Amino acid sequence: EAFHASRLLLNPTFGVINTIFLLTSGYFMASSVDQFKRGDHPRARRFLAITMLGGVLFLALKAVEYHEKIQHGLDLRYDTFFTYYWLLTSFHVMHVLVGLVILTYLFVRLKNPDKPIKTEDYEAGGVFWHMCDLIWLILFPVIYLLV
Repeated sequence: EAFHASRLLLNPTFGVINTIFLLTSGYFMASSVDQFKRGDHPRARRFLAITMLGGVLFLALKAVEYHEKIQHGLDLRYDTFFTYYWLLTSFHVMHVLVGLVILTYLFVRLKNPDKPIKTEDYEAGGVFWHMCDLIWLILFPVIYLLV
């Protein structure tokens, strides 16, 4: 009952919008990898930029959500549910940040034809980004919908 009552203090709209941001960015990441493999690096770079925008939008909305929680006193110590909420979502945020660093590296490298990127490295960046999507697709329903 306590977990359910605490879950009701969340705004599921934030979670839904963030899910849309990440799934859309995941689509563009897959498209970027496809274009990279086809040798169309300018298009791969454009799709990668859209992918990164999705990640930045996710983080911006998460920052708004975190600010709202803190304003209402729903911090890490509020109760057990919010301890899990903060630990799990901040773990995910850290992965998104690392993913954006990886994608930024790929983005910069795509502009430099003197240092070509190996296909395996580009795909590895995509796989990491999709792992961020997967983590969120597990966290979102567990935290925002099921508890």
